[in-house]
Amino acid sequence: MTNSPKRFDSDKLLEKSMEMPAVMLDKTLEAGTKVVQAVPNNKSVRMARDYWNDLGPGLTTGASDDDPSGIATYSQAGAQHGFGFLWLSLWTFPLMSMVQEMCARIGMVTGRGLAGNIRIHFSRRMLRFATLLLFAANAFNIGADLGAMAKAVQLLRPSFSFGWLVVGFAVLSLLLQVLMPYAKYARYLKWLALVLLSYIVSAILAKINWGEALKNMLVPNLSFNKDSLLLICAILGTTISPYLFFWQTSQEVEEEILEGKTTLRERRGATAPEQIKKMRVDVWTGMFLSNLVMFFIIAVCGWVLFPHGITNITSAAQAAEALRPFAGDATYYLFAIGIIGTGMLAIPVLAGSSSYAVSESLRWKGSLHSPLKQAHAFYGVIIISMLVGLGLNFIGLDPIKALIYSAAANGIVAPFVLFFIVKLSSNKRVMGHWVNHRAVTAIGWATTLLMAVAGLAAAWSMF
Repeated sequence: MTNSPKRFDSDKLLEKSMEMPAVMLDKTLEAGTKVVQAVPNNKSVRMARDYWNDLGPGLTTGASDDDPSGIATYSQAGAQHGFGFLWLSLWTFPLMSMVQEMCARIGMVTGRGLAGNIRIHFSRRMLRFATLLLFAANAFNIGADLGAMAKAVQLLRPSFSFGWLVVGFAVLSLLLQVLMPYAKYARYLKWLALVLLSYIVSAILAKINWGEALKNMLVPNLSFNKDSLLLICAILGTTISPYLFFWQTSQEVEEEILEGKTTLRERRGATAPEQIKKMRVDVWTGMFLSNLVMFFIIAVCGWVLFPHGITNITSAAQAAEALRPFAGDATYYLFAIGIIGTGMLAIPVLAGSSSYAVSESLRWKGSLHSPLKQAHAFYGVIIISMLVGLGLNFIGLDPIKALIYSAAANGIVAPFVLFFIVKLSSNKRVMGHWVNHRAVTAIGWATTLLMAVAGLAAAWSMF
């Protein structure tokens, strides 16, 4: 009988030893469950979630501004001038933000797109002229972006056919625009904007001298020779672009339709202060992201390519190839992935803005909310825009020339459209309580003048 307790103690000890791993796992899972349950109630997490939920058309518009064409322009600026043009990323931010905010307010308050408002309050002939140039500029831009995306895939998989890649991207983008319901389509574009983070990561991996970069951002390095002027005009043209104006305004209307305000009467005058506040957060966030990415692309190319004498970058894909020997495979792959992602984001915005402008100018019914059967003309403009852009890749047109033609058309259109935007948003009869403050109107006119000068300078530098 005296040996029983010892055997009992040994059995208990063995049992406890066997239980220990399972007990530790059970406690770990229990603690993890508590953490997961607590996360949604955490103040910081709630704030981040609410902030993300408030983002929409402004984020998409800002992100689409950094399309493959824009990436090529920023890469050229860095390769040719080092950190010399980093100051533009700081200066264009408030100009872009205020213009896009004016566009958003016009859409929210009037319940109409930009072209619809211009048609009612201004010359229809001038609107149709601007719309024709916008359509042409966007088609050239779509063609250049499709080609850049195909080249980017070839950087990752050289064996893939350029022609089939261009066709594949065009068909995929077209199907998403035509067949996907607007609510899902808007979420797709919103999440796709995060692909821009690849350029920020690529710059971090390049180990840039950030002190020198920030100094050049804060202190402008002005140069007024012909090449510098052309590049400054190209950067202004690719950041303050007419297609963004039409898209932003119409997307605010689409968001109101999504909320159930399906008639013009329901949308007009139904704008609450909270909605304006959310819109401003959305727009300024999107424009900040756009200019932040511009900063990082110029910085990485200025830090890596400029010192090695690689000063002539003609495409986004070429920029990725040029960076690889000096910045490594990670930067190369991130640049290539970014080109594909930004193209998938920008091409629908380019085609969609053309369709909004043409349809509203000619009083055709239809929007991205409309099913295909109810908006043949609206979707027809999108299809034709895509086909023209696709065709440009098969007729031997130099992609750089396509970008030059696009920039020239944008340079002509931008001042006219900006004139309409400032006049509309500062007209109390149109905007009511949400009319521009005087300072905003002054900055709007200054931006209009700047874009007019940039357009004339670009035209002069081409000859």
